[in-house]
Amino acid sequence: MARAKKYTVILTDAEIKELQSLIRKKNTSRTIRVRCQILLDLDEAHGKVLTHEQCAKSNGICMATVYNTLKAYASGGIPAIAELKRNVKSDQARRLVDGRAEAKIIELACGPVPDGHGRWTLRLLEEKSKVVLDTPVSREAIRRTLKKRTSPPPQ
Repeated sequence: MARAKKYTVILTDAEIKELQSLIRKKNTSRTIRVRCQILLDLDEAHGKVLTHEQCAKSNGICMATVYNTLKAYASGGIPAIAELKRNVKSDQARRLVDGRAEAKIIELACGPVPDGHGRWTLRLLEEKSKVVLDTPVSREAIRRTLKKRTSPPPQ
């Protein structure tokens, strides 16, 4: 005997149009498109209703994504699934080095080595960047910046 569904989806015509327009937009991310498609697949008011397993398989996602999308829709409606929530601790949220600072760091690393040293070290770059840049940059940020480069600095 199957367990009863915890979250049921019954969409109005206006909600269906909103979901379909979100799916059609060019700048909508794949995550939001999939969330919209999950709601359209599991809508009990219109058309054929898929099971959660069928919905997950047809969209190429896991069952947890289906369940989490339904839970978000039940608690906040379409606006809850139509936005991407970024973690404040993610790399993009806490990024301190912008393009200009990256260019300055790379320029320093490719420039002449200070007297008395054979090559640039992260500590030397950190000390020099404190003078050159207006915001202090950590060694880890400098390391990540230089790691993104494809070619080694000229010797």
